[in-house]
Amino acid sequence: MNLINGVPLLHLIFLAWCLLAFQATSAYLGRSTYIVHMDKSHMPKIFPSHHHWYSSTVDSIKLASHTTSNGHQSKPELVYTYDNALHGFSALLSQDELETLRNSPGFVSAYSDGKITLETTHSTEFLSLNPVTGLWPASHYGKDVIIAVIDSGVWPESKSFNDKGMTPIPSRWKGKCEEGQEFNSSLCNLKLIGARSFNKGVLAADPNITISMNSARDTDGHGTHTASTAAGNIVEGASYFGYAQGTAKGVAPGARLAIYKVSWDEGSYESDYLAAMDQAIADGVDVISMSLALGRGIPLYEDVFAIASFAAMEKGVLVSASAGNRGENLGQVRNVSPWILTVGAGSIDRWFAGTLTLGNGLTITGWSLFPASALVLDRPLIYNKTLSPCNSAELLFEAPNDGILICDESDIDAFNDQSQYVSGSNVAAAIFISDDPAVLRSKNFYSPGVVISSKDAIAVIKYAESGNTPTASMKFQQTIIGTNRAPVVASYSARGPALSCPTILKPDLMAPGTLVLAAWIPNDPATTIGSNIGLSTDYNLLSGTSMSCPHASGIAALLKGAHPKWSPTAIKSAMMTTANPFDNTGNPILQSRFNSDASPLDMGAGHVDPNRSLDPGLIYDATPQDYVNFLCSLNYTDNQFFTITRSKGYNCSNQSSDLNYPSFIVLYSYENEKLVQKFQRIVTNVGNATAIYRAKVEAPKGSVVRVSPKTLIFKKMYAKKSYSLTISYRGLEGTSQTYGSVIWVEDAGKHTVRSPIMVSPSPDIFG
Repeated sequence: MNLINGVPLLHLIFLAWCLLAFQATSAYLGRSTYIVHMDKSHMPKIFPSHHHWYSSTVDSIKLASHTTSNGHQSKPELVYTYDNALHGFSALLSQDELETLRNSPGFVSAYSDGKITLETTHSTEFLSLNPVTGLWPASHYGKDVIIAVIDSGVWPESKSFNDKGMTPIPSRWKGKCEEGQEFNSSLCNLKLIGARSFNKGVLAADPNITISMNSARDTDGHGTHTASTAAGNIVEGASYFGYAQGTAKGVAPGARLAIYKVSWDEGSYESDYLAAMDQAIADGVDVISMSLALGRGIPLYEDVFAIASFAAMEKGVLVSASAGNRGENLGQVRNVSPWILTVGAGSIDRWFAGTLTLGNGLTITGWSLFPASALVLDRPLIYNKTLSPCNSAELLFEAPNDGILICDESDIDAFNDQSQYVSGSNVAAAIFISDDPAVLRSKNFYSPGVVISSKDAIAVIKYAESGNTPTASMKFQQTIIGTNRAPVVASYSARGPALSCPTILKPDLMAPGTLVLAAWIPNDPATTIGSNIGLSTDYNLLSGTSMSCPHASGIAALLKGAHPKWSPTAIKSAMMTTANPFDNTGNPILQSRFNSDASPLDMGAGHVDPNRSLDPGLIYDATPQDYVNFLCSLNYTDNQFFTITRSKGYNCSNQSSDLNYPSFIVLYSYENEKLVQKFQRIVTNVGNATAIYRAKVEAPKGSVVRVSPKTLIFKKMYAKKSYSLTISYRGLEGTSQTYGSVIWVEDAGKHTVRSPIMVSPSPDIFG
């Protein structure tokens, strides 16, 4: 008798046939597999384990009156029980049986089992957003929250803006879909609910100019990319020329998008931005996303975005904006008014690879975004000290045909030149050597090539010089997920302190910003090969705080959906106090170029953590009058003050520079390095009705930090408690910046409420 693991083969065949028959019958009966979440605290004590409870729950469901063609009655079937990844089970159920299950004790939620695909943008996966628990299901994916994207317009035909699964537009929406050049109102839908354009400022600056695309249609790609990042719908099969293949989706895929085009091929003016913000507030949006950065050092009363965003805050609209791409020099951060969410940028745990395999068997995984599956197999490997600078077309003309040339170490500017020169030569491919973070996010591969580190280059050059007819091969279009030391603060992300508002620690937090895949316009090349061959794609990889901003905007929209009564300040606080200062290895987040720990001037409170922000425990809230009290302390004239507030109804009887902000910054001058500064804060309990929190302090080096009281006792929801934090700074030789934190830790609870503390030289030093 034939046996498999001791079981007769005929029995296995019979069981397999039964399973197929059961599946066919199940399909006939309209059953589907559902994943069911249960509250284990409701498990009756009679059951020895969760498995028995779940099994009994399924067995007890009243059967629907379905009968197979053979007269056999069907029943629901338990598929799996879960206790670690989630609490619950999966089961094969009819719709009627699912409805019966919803009334069972302990039922939480259920949804259809779905096919698994890679997350192309991957940033949502990196942010741990998932349909099982946390912010996505709690907010219904941002359902009916309206995000205004003020940018370069939209490509409405992109699949990211399809309205599949969207419900009717909320009745509170007052906006419209504006007709214009190559844009009619039928291009809007239940996802893309509005589109307007503003260019009177452009035309006023040059009355003789002709607007090449006089409508909300995007000719730049930037606005399409940011809008789809914030709230793009689900799109399968997206990629960037084979890299990052999978399913694309925005952070808040259930949210609505309202587009306001203000950036034009002919120029961009503040007046147009201001008009767009004015209209967005009137239209009834919930979140405004602005991936732009205003010039540094402008007083708040001259900053149109600060002024307009103050009005938005008064109306309950959260404004999220880029920190800017001015890089690692201190004092370069933009959009610093305290009522704006200022977003820095970091990497995600994804690597786009080109694999280099040497003839001796050594394989090195390098960096490449060459946009094709090029055949580079067993080609001669060349290292020639005359040719290897790769910086002259004349020299490279002498390079052997069809070989792989090793190019000397380069920074981003030299790499771009090398790639151009190599593409114009007869070599088959190139190996570029670089440790520059900017190179390791570059898309400029005009011909087949791989970037390797200077450390890996030692073995490659040694082999090339071995004289044993060295050869090499390359493979492209590879995506590696789960790389360590992520996120890292991007080298381009602007740093604090804020020159025009130095007593507020900026940026507020960081979000994914490096090589984010999102929708693109099909008539603008996403990359180039050779000297003049532009390649089109529907999805493009872009880097910048322009990409991190819509991530934060989408998270804010999700929080608005989950907590519709929260103020913009409460939402901002929840995102900041739950932000993570550690990377995916559990170590402090690094800043890229210097490979050192990032400070709050680099990353604010840390990397945004959407699921934790859903339930922050405590929030630092503020009213419009609180912001006014802060403005009153800035010694503005009456006109300057009124420029921002636009109302005589506010007063300055309680002026204070100590805003109820979820972070702390102490500024000193080199002439006066010893100081004592006291802060007052009020926290509101939005966690457990009764809770005790105790202060845990990590003092900046050279400082003593005292918190009073050290314990906060809450006896009901929305109760408020105040505390003071005093920083005594005595100076630290050779150190210009130090930082720490204060964390309120709940007794026997899950909440930790963290605020960063920064001690820094005055921004006058950086000005």
